[in-house]
Amino acid sequence: MDFQKFYAGEEFNAYAYLGAHPLNKGCIFRVYAPAAVKVSLIGDFSDWEEIPMQKIYDGQFYEVSVPFAKVMQLYKYRVYKKGGNYIDHIDPYAFWSEKRPGTASVLYDLQYSFSDESWLKTRNDRKQSALNIYEVHAGSWIRKAKWDGETDPADGWATYQELADRLIPYLKENHYNAVELMPLAEHPADESWGYQETGLFSVTSRYGEPHGLQYLVDLCHQNGISVIHDVVTVHFAVNDYALWNFDGTALYEYPHPAVGYSEWGSCNFMHSRGDVRSFLQSACAFWLDQYHFDGLRYDAVGNLIYWQGNSARGINEDAVKFMQRMNTGLKALYPNVMLIAEDSTPFSGTTKAVSQNGLGFDYKWDLGWMNDTLKYMGETPADRGRDIGKLLFSMDYFFNENYLLPLSHDEVVHGKGTIVNKMSGEFETRIRQAKLLYLYMFTHPGKKLNFMGNELAQIFEWDEKKELDWDALKNPVHAEFQEYCRRLNKVYIENPALWQKDYDAAAFRWIQKGEDGKAVLAFLRESDCQRLLAVMNFSGEEAHFSNNLPGKGSLLFDIYERGTVDCFYKEIDLLPYEGMLLELR
Repeated sequence: MDFQKFYAGEEFNAYAYLGAHPLNKGCIFRVYAPAAVKVSLIGDFSDWEEIPMQKIYDGQFYEVSVPFAKVMQLYKYRVYKKGGNYIDHIDPYAFWSEKRPGTASVLYDLQYSFSDESWLKTRNDRKQSALNIYEVHAGSWIRKAKWDGETDPADGWATYQELADRLIPYLKENHYNAVELMPLAEHPADESWGYQETGLFSVTSRYGEPHGLQYLVDLCHQNGISVIHDVVTVHFAVNDYALWNFDGTALYEYPHPAVGYSEWGSCNFMHSRGDVRSFLQSACAFWLDQYHFDGLRYDAVGNLIYWQGNSARGINEDAVKFMQRMNTGLKALYPNVMLIAEDSTPFSGTTKAVSQNGLGFDYKWDLGWMNDTLKYMGETPADRGRDIGKLLFSMDYFFNENYLLPLSHDEVVHGKGTIVNKMSGEFETRIRQAKLLYLYMFTHPGKKLNFMGNELAQIFEWDEKKELDWDALKNPVHAEFQEYCRRLNKVYIENPALWQKDYDAAAFRWIQKGEDGKAVLAFLRESDCQRLLAVMNFSGEEAHFSNNLPGKGSLLFDIYERGTVDCFYKEIDLLPYEGMLLELR
């Protein structure tokens, strides 16, 4: 590790030096604790008796070699603070951790033989490719009791290997070409879903060993599936055995209460410190390097851009510079990965190049599109002609950034209702409208993300303590909705007009924009070799569509499955909540 780069916030490989690393005989341990009075190592290898660590370099780092330490043994650092008190802390750079409620770090050898060399050479940021992401919470997609009758008294979680062997065939069958895994760094509370972390380099032990996650990613690559990891660089859990007050001072967090704690009650990382920046960007590089992830989705970017996520408090210039330097550095190391921002703010330039004063992300979640669209679909259909502007607005700003359209986990929890239950009317009507919503989403410019269970038309909100409602598929209505989503995903993947020029304004054109108070939209999507026309009736009444486009159109996809025969598309009678996609010749 380059110490000067570490202090300056320019290091991306700190994990190769700090933490615990196996040697030919035993292990070597290194920890950064600049304000500590002294540090000792404790663990299984010493019957938890103290082994003094020696100060090295400039006295702010500690090191000790333990020839009798072995992989899979537990350990902690006993950090002595001014006044003689101490706290036993986990290793901030540990590669694995004890399963909760235990809190110790675990010695682990990450070496793994991947079989994805050809994949890594050819992957790219998907800007001109289809990108259909299935967002997954590893602990609740499926539980063991579902498929083998086991009841694990711990929780019944599938391991990473077990998840891989069941999830990957499902992704392929349903035509998803990417999976986004909600945070897998170690975290103490299940209900945080991984967003309040204690071990940023430590894959959670809930679902098994690190080699299991490496296997999952490797197998995804062998099946043509990109894997995106959800990372948190804004804040961390307040547990005193972890990063909080690590060396007796606010080493990783802001010392000032006004900005020290986030809206979630966690500690905010202090991005003005070079050592903290090196810690965070090394953690991001770690997942790309050691696990071969194809992309990172950054949580709560708005809370980095603005102080406490509040634009009225102004821009946090240090955090903005951190993102710019980190994204630049990661792209230099891994030029073909995707960097994705969950940014709900109107900040301009999230996906612009750093050289153009942007933040350097590849994609930004279009949460404005999500909010406007779901509000619109919850309206009484009779009002939708009047309010059609909610659907039109997204294209007024769409080409300012590289947007990704999300219907994520955040939209189906905490009393918000599931996607199908956000629609207006009775259940049967809501199902039809949800189909129309997804046709609109998949024909609208922008890459796609859908949270697990949405494709089942679940009526119960997502609960991290339970698996998806797979039993719903015994009901023909839910099974048919899943099949509809499967067909729509396939149409999206197979038709370049729906993705090749997502961010080219010349490849999109409105044909009808709800004129005369009608809730009817039509727009054209184009690629180098294809033209598609999307036509949709959002009202609860029959509607008529006419246009002056030359030629004929072949029906490619229709909510009511009218068929795939050629039709003369200048005049189309649309049923309530009907939408269709036509290929123009």
